[in-house]
Amino acid sequence: MTLSIMIVDDDLVSRNMLQDIIEACGMGELAGMAEGGIEGTRMILDLRPDVVLIDLLMPDQDGIETVVKLKKSGYTGKFIMISQVENKDMVGAAYQKGIEFFIHKPINRVEVEHVLSKINEQWKYERYVLEIRQSMAKLNMVEPPSPSKGRTVREAARMILMDLGIIGESGSKDIIALMEYAIEQKRAAEWPPLKELYEAVARTYKLTSKEVEKESKAMEQRIRRTVISALNNMASIGLTDYSNYKFEHYAPLYFDFQDVRMKMRAMEEEQIGDKGKINIKKFLHVFYMETVEKMNH
Repeated sequence: MTLSIMIVDDDLVSRNMLQDIIEACGMGELAGMAEGGIEGTRMILDLRPDVVLIDLLMPDQDGIETVVKLKKSGYTGKFIMISQVENKDMVGAAYQKGIEFFIHKPINRVEVEHVLSKINEQWKYERYVLEIRQSMAKLNMVEPPSPSKGRTVREAARMILMDLGIIGESGSKDIIALMEYAIEQKRAAEWPPLKELYEAVARTYKLTSKEVEKESKAMEQRIRRTVISALNNMASIGLTDYSNYKFEHYAPLYFDFQDVRMKMRAMEEEQIGDKGKINIKKFLHVFYMETVEKMNH
């Protein structure tokens, strides 16, 4: 499948330039164009493009307002903001509302192609995750391979932990234990609540209910710190080498990419107290799917 793209911009020159770049670079196909936020909202909900290139400042309805309305209406595509505004607060507000990237005016062909390339890669990875989930849902279970046919759970999980740069974190052992338990129990389409999962693993080596409760809480904290460390590592790699394989592969898989971008921005501005936003359940579920994938290949 090809990435479908829509342009929402009140400036005719900008629309034509973006159209020419999209058609020339071959990273997607143009689904449509709109002259303002109100018209754009209607067309986007009708056409459901994968990506929307949207101007920040439009006379009828600005870009951020349009993004908010579209998300409330159930649109789940990606947004690239086009803007000549350099105000940091406004840029930060746009990222918080769900903008993936910024393209600056006056429009530069190299910048547009670079951003479309990153969005295209991110889109492909997310489709990969979706396909794995759909396959698991159909099977309703994933049989762990025998050691003679593939890697063990521990071996597969350690490979991912090393790539994420968290193999030395205290929570890495907990993550491996969680994967071993989940795969043994054939937890694929039905992913249990985290509290239930922590307690189930703690129960395998603790005797009393009080010990289990205490250990599950400690496990939760260790894993949270480890996932935060993984986010920091990905953001750090992204700042130094945006095209690094580990960043391109793991950042959009394990985290919401806008959260990675916000963490990168916090690092650039040296915001020491910013720990970043993480979704531990998503992280562990994706880790589970990748572990199974590595075991089978």
